[in-house]
Amino acid sequence: MPSVKDEIRLRQLTVAEAQLKLDKYLNDAFMAGLYQIKVIHGKGTGRLRQAVQEQLAQHPLVKSYRPGKYGEGSEGVTVVELVPK
Repeated sequence: MPSVKDEIRLRQLTVAEAQLKLDKYLNDAFMAGLYQIKVIHGKGTGRLRQAVQEQLAQHPLVKSYRPGKYGEGSEGVTVVELVPK
């Protein structure tokens, strides 16, 4: 199995496409033993960011999440902490 990166890029995807891709990635990242990941959704209208954060709030593998800080991508990124394996 190829190694899993610590970030996923969802920019320019529809909400439905992004949700499917994010769900698979969260499972892959958890199985790879990652504890922190970055979800790159871009700034845009904020619709994709909102959908991503709603999905993260309900996902059983997500311990917590927060907006990216300056230098991490700011509003265009959400930093996610996964539950321990």
